[in-house]
Amino acid sequence: MRIALVHDQLCEFGGSERVLVALKNIFPSSDVFTLVYNPDSLGSHKSQVKGWKIKQSWFGKIPLLNRYYSPFRFLTPLIWEGFNFSKYDLVISSSGSWMSKGIKTEKPTIHISYIHHPPRYLYGYETAIEWQKYLIVRIYAYIVNHFLRIWDFKSSSRPDYLIANSIETQKRIEKFYRRNSFVIYPPVEIPQKINIKSGGKYFLTVSRLARAKHIDIIIKAANKMKFNLKIIGTGRDEDYLKSIAGETVEFLGNVRDDEFKKYYQNAKAFLFASRDEEFGIAVVEAMGYGLPAIAYRSGGVPEYVKDGVNGFLFDKLDENSLTDKIRQFNKMNEKILVKIRKNARKTSEEFIISNFKKNILSFVKTHAGTARG
Repeated sequence: MRIALVHDQLCEFGGSERVLVALKNIFPSSDVFTLVYNPDSLGSHKSQVKGWKIKQSWFGKIPLLNRYYSPFRFLTPLIWEGFNFSKYDLVISSSGSWMSKGIKTEKPTIHISYIHHPPRYLYGYETAIEWQKYLIVRIYAYIVNHFLRIWDFKSSSRPDYLIANSIETQKRIEKFYRRNSFVIYPPVEIPQKINIKSGGKYFLTVSRLARAKHIDIIIKAANKMKFNLKIIGTGRDEDYLKSIAGETVEFLGNVRDDEFKKYYQNAKAFLFASRDEEFGIAVVEAMGYGLPAIAYRSGGVPEYVKDGVNGFLFDKLDENSLTDKIRQFNKMNEKILVKIRKNARKTSEEFIISNFKKNILSFVKTHAGTARG
């Protein structure tokens, strides 16, 4: 089959980009289409896309616009509808904030869209920027977002099939798009062998340093309890977060994938305070190292983190609720903690890359084959 992969944008590397890499590994001869491609902004991850045949949109080729693209979201329909997929048998879009599911295909081409999330800024979910506090931006966004919501709903009918990355996302697809979807959890890098033990010298979190991730709550908890906290990741809120961090908080920035192992293995637990996270790959990655997560009970996280079984869930998005759960964690004896760590590891194995590959190939064979026939 002649296959094309379509991804929102390649200017940062996160969970959705890991899904794209996995799809490319499953379909190595596929072409990749995207809104904007900037390999330098991918940092150490740019080697993962080396050698790919990447076709950037006309918008991405315009100097300056391709660096400051957020204000130009109103062009989204023109961008995606400008691609031609007539020579492909199968197109798989990897769709999130930039709605790449909105591409147009015609029979006999089959379009399967893997939905990371409906655009958060269109449906009242928290975003990386608190744009509502700026009057001019708020007026502009309300006007643009109104028409984008209409287009987003209309274009959601274009794919032949929708795949959701979690049950939480499946519910949002049904709510906002009024369509059924199939759940295939994203692939997570899980080490083959790990020494399960309790202990650890610090708490760890791995995240983009953006508003919706609520790293400030984790920092305030560390300041209050004086526990050692290591933070992996960068983002637009980094300066602010550093300004409120106490002496027990350490910012590590971006680290190579091969460095994650030592940080995971020497940690006590993984802290996660994101609101309405559709899945949470970082949480499952930590669990793969036998590291229990202490996470906010929200979004897709409770689908796999079970309080007191393989991790811990706190119910209010504030440092007091988090510190209460950390105190509960600290009081547990070593025997119970080892059991929780083993359960965390066992849960993570459900999300290994080979399972993702098997599920995607099975889906393509069943649905794309049926539709073409």
